Amino acid sequence: MEKLRRLAKPVGHLVIFGLLMLSLPFPAAHAGMVGTEAVINAAQVQQDRERLHNVFNRDDVKAQLLARGVDPSQVQARIDSLTDQEVQSLSGKLDQLPAGGDSFLGALVFIFIVLLITDILGFTNIFPFVKHQKRY
Repeated sequence: MEKLRRLAKPVGHLVIFGLLMLSLPFPAAHAGMVGTEAVINAAQVQQDRERLHNVFNRDDVKAQLLARGVDPSQVQARIDSLTDQEVQSLSGKLDQLPAGGDSFLGALVFIFIVLLITDILGFTNIFPFVKHQKRY
């Protein structure tokens, strides 16, 4: 009987503590409908964030960051700390930026064609493979 009394006292304290915990006011959980637009925006932000991580994980981008004294791990941490609107804005700006080599190659082709046409018309004498007519 003495054993039962020694066991009943801690169990009684545990039951009283549990009842007191149940009587504490907890805030009620409010559920609401989540719109399709909110779900799509969240998915789009996640894709944009992954895209930014992939862009800044490329070796050539890392090399440029290191050349400018920026630690690539800090860049990844800063991408994680961006708000959703900032991620969408930055990702949108990446789509509008020109690709690095396209404009330079286009300019070289344009200059070559202009010089070739002026050489053919006889205004310049740059290319040896263009045959010029002799003027009298």
